[in-house]
Amino acid sequence: MELRQLEHFVTVAEERHFTRAAELLQISQSGLSASIRSLETELGTSLFTRSTRRVELTAAGQALLADSLRTLAAAAAAQNAVAAVRGLLRGRLTVGAEPCLGYVDLPAELARFRTRNQGVEVRLRFAGSVDLIEDVATGRTDVALVVETGDTPPGVKLRRLSTQKLIVLCHPKHPFAQLREVDLDNLRSETLIGFQAGWGAHVLSQRAFAAAGFDYRAAMEVNDVHPLLDLVGYNLGVAIVPESFASKRPEQLCAVPLHEGMPEWTVAVAVAEEPNPAATDFLEQLFDNIVLAA
Repeated sequence: MELRQLEHFVTVAEERHFTRAAELLQISQSGLSASIRSLETELGTSLFTRSTRRVELTAAGQALLADSLRTLAAAAAAQNAVAAVRGLLRGRLTVGAEPCLGYVDLPAELARFRTRNQGVEVRLRFAGSVDLIEDVATGRTDVALVVETGDTPPGVKLRRLSTQKLIVLCHPKHPFAQLREVDLDNLRSETLIGFQAGWGAHVLSQRAFAAAGFDYRAAMEVNDVHPLLDLVGYNLGVAIVPESFASKRPEQLCAVPLHEGMPEWTVAVAVAEEPNPAATDFLEQLFDNIVLAA
């Protein structure tokens, strides 16, 4: 079993598609298929079930995936450590972020990092905080900007950046707009607009509602802040969001404080307890710029 084969396997597992995986790996589809078949032959089992539209992991494939991610991350860390001893910074930096967290100008930070480290390939992916923290734990992501959502997996540490309150965002003609504050119980029968499962606001709202004795159920779910603001702007429901979101459309939407019962929205950097050299350099740059801007 070779590292190259594991990389091929992980890419197909993530893309669920041989053609897209081959394009990302910059190899022919026939070469990728041959590599996967060779790995399956060596292991004596099928790793994927194939259809005309996509591929899915078998039980054996699911079992192999987590160990493959850790093995590839360890191999990359070893290569980067050797390069660091030689005074070089090389390899790959994979950064994850939940969109619209604020506080950090991520595109600017990535541009600074790449300018200083031409030998490092920089990758970026957006997702919910729960998935991103798990990706750091498995080695799929090196650094992630996330919302603190609860327990942190072993091998991951969080460095807090900022904290703010959650508020209710509504249309100016909604009855809530006339209130000084909203109780959680007021939201029991409201049409809610929210983010998908695993995103910071979803997890925090779900936890607070459960503590209050009823379920959090968003009638309309989005994966970006701008559609959420649009839906609230058409008075299709109300949203529980961090207070900074209200500044995005202050003349069109109303922000109403929540009386009590909601956890705070805390933005943090998630990183492995022993980050690779590229991740360490990026973190140092990030926190240096935060101190300078303070």
